[in-house]
Formats: sequence, structure tokens, C-alpha cells
Amino acid sequence: MAERTATIGSRVGLHARPAAIFAEAAANTGIEVTIAKEGDPEDEALDASSILSLMSLGAEYGQKVTLRADGPGADTALDQLVTVLETDHDAQ
Repeated sequence: MAERTATIGSRVGLHARPAAIFAEAAANTGIEVTIAKEGDPEDEALDASSILSLMSLGAEYGQKVTLRADGPGADTALDQLVTVLETDHDAQ
């Protein structure tokens, strides 16, 4: 199983707009991707392609999250998703 740690880059955290952008990117990978706050048990990981799951995660700016995926292309997919999470989607 591939795993990456990312730091939330949007200034107001993983709220509606950044969550929607990330959920779409996760869904477009074609593989199951999970997300959890750093330090949370693996069994508490949420579906990264679900905007509702992302909003309930409550990840704030600067907080670290763990992404996990399994299957062909998982490493590449997670690398791309880290970039999405670490981008400030609230910058004007």
C-alpha cells in the first residue's frame, strides 16, 4: 500500500472549495484513496473522493494528513494528490 503525508496548504483549511477540488482529483485517479489526520488510526481513514468525508475531517491550514492507496498507479496518484492538498486554493 502506498502512503504519503501532505500538509494542508489552503489558508482556511480543507473547506468547501479546496475539498471539492481534492475530491474530484481523488475520484479521477480511478483507485480508492483514503485520507486521515496524521496520527489517526488507519481504520479511521475516510474516502478521499467524498466531499462530505473531507469536510467532516476538519483538516486545518498547516495540519498534516496521511493519504493511502493501493493498486496500479497508486504512487503516482498520491504524488499528484499531495500537490493538490499543498496548494493554496484560496490564494487570489
